[in-house]
Amino acid sequence: MKKVLILILFFAMQKIFSQKENMKICKNPKDQIAAISIDENKIYNPLDVELKPEFPGGIVKFHQFIDDSYKKSNKKPTIQGKLFATFIIEKDGSLSDIKVLRDIGFGTGEELVRVLKLSPKWKPGKLNHKEVRTLYSLVFPVQQ
Repeated sequence: MKKVLILILFFAMQKIFSQKENMKICKNPKDQIAAISIDENKIYNPLDVELKPEFPGGIVKFHQFIDDSYKKSNKKPTIQGKLFATFIIEKDGSLSDIKVLRDIGFGTGEELVRVLKLSPKWKPGKLNHKEVRTLYSLVFPVQQ
């Protein structure tokens, strides 16, 4: 049942954040590209931006950063599972609105939030050569 609810939540978020912008009708095709309005506070889906946000050094360095910074609890040595989280990469590259969608308990979600708050600034996503706020989803496997 939890998996079904997570899938419904995922598809609903994708539908909400993947809406297209209205375009003014112009006779010149070059004017149409310039006429696309970019909402300053809108959160874009990574599929909708021209240049996706990137961690300094790439995704492999990002996962290495999380693995190195994540402190495993010694309380429950048999914890296994995956944490699902989302966050927003702001125009300046900082992370905000960090949410753990699926937590396996015993402080694993709080530890992931702590690590993401320590993250260095990202290269933000770009749309029409302007930096935009972008939603990012993360799946982090935990084995303690």
